[in-house]
Amino acid sequence: MSRWLRALVIVLLAASCGGGGSGVAPRNLDDACAILGERPGYYRAFRNAERRWGVPVPVQMATIYQESKFISDARTPLRYTLGVIPVGRQSSAFGYSQALDGTWDEYVQQQGSRRARRDDIRDATDFMGWYMTASTRELGIPLTDARRQYLAYHEGRGGYRSGSYNAKSWLLRVADEVGRRAVVYDVQLQNCRHAR
Repeated sequence: MSRWLRALVIVLLAASCGGGGSGVAPRNLDDACAILGERPGYYRAFRNAERRWGVPVPVQMATIYQESKFISDARTPLRYTLGVIPVGRQSSAFGYSQALDGTWDEYVQQQGSRRARRDDIRDATDFMGWYMTASTRELGIPLTDARRQYLAYHEGRGGYRSGSYNAKSWLLRVADEVGRRAVVYDVQLQNCRHAR
């Protein structure tokens, strides 16, 4: 085998292993302990964000569940013209946190995190902590209130301030689900050996 071909094979193997399967959701998304058992690096990322920003682990987990189902490279669906011709994505949301390009760029600039990536769980949880802490500061939403934090996260702080979510019954249902999931995750984490 030529050196060039051997090098190509090594690069391809390394690239296929590098993500650690993070482009695929954990098997049991309804069990916080199962998620952390399958992906131990997640808990370190959640705890680091909680220590830095004060956002509880269950709030982070419930938000990531809703935004990406823990899929690192999640994207919004494609839009089509004439029903068949793809014309781009519904938005620039990407990664675990589904951060939009502009909001992510603001985070990177403010935090000096030039190498931060939306498909890295550590960066995604830090971004969420940064965003939710600003929502607490600007809107008075407690960091423990997963439902309201999610509404501000989804609609943006300006949208939350104007109450844009009130015209979206589907979003209010989703926010209720995020709140309930955070409570369930919290109870599970209290009895989870991976969360100590």
